[in-house]
Amino acid sequence: MTKPRTRIQERNSANILEAALDVFSLHGFRGATLDQIADVAGLSKPNLLYYFPSKEAVHAALLGRLLDTWLDPLRALNAQGDPQAEIMGYVRRKLELSRDFPRESRLFANEILQGAPRIMEAIEGDLKRLVDDKAAILRGWMDQGRIARLDPYHLIFSIWALTQHYADFDVQVRAVLGEGHDPFAEAGDFLDTLFSRLLRP
Repeated sequence: MTKPRTRIQERNSANILEAALDVFSLHGFRGATLDQIADVAGLSKPNLLYYFPSKEAVHAALLGRLLDTWLDPLRALNAQGDPQAEIMGYVRRKLELSRDFPRESRLFANEILQGAPRIMEAIEGDLKRLVDDKAAILRGWMDQGRIARLDPYHLIFSIWALTQHYADFDVQVRAVLGEGHDPFAEAGDFLDTLFSRLLRP
């Protein structure tokens, strides 16, 4: 039977994952090293290896936690709700996720750009099943004439693209907008207008 972790162990494990998030989101999996993660976490490399036996183990722990966070906004799409309100709520939740968790967004993007070698099973499993389920809900609303007829999968893809862009390309967005702009507030207003018009039956 595994002994429960002490508070110090829990804190060190959390510090390692927080440091790893910084390092992986900045350098990607290939460019990151355990030495960098240990340095950012304020621990020795042997101490880090007590908690995680390899770089792959640290990365897997981060990705597992990330997928749950990433899928929660889509899980909240309610088949019994008002279609436009549900979809717009999803758009807002995704934009808020990009605002509040930009490192996680970049970590996920880096993994996908590398061909998703460490997360493909989850993409083909939990993520695909969830998207299939929500696409069926969207298609049902379209069949009822409650929202415009669109390809439900590409509607979901467009929401991902138009929200995660603000995290993954934050530097570019802020440079183009210039000082005095809040990209996420402005994006929220724009996306409300865009999708409300797009979804109108």
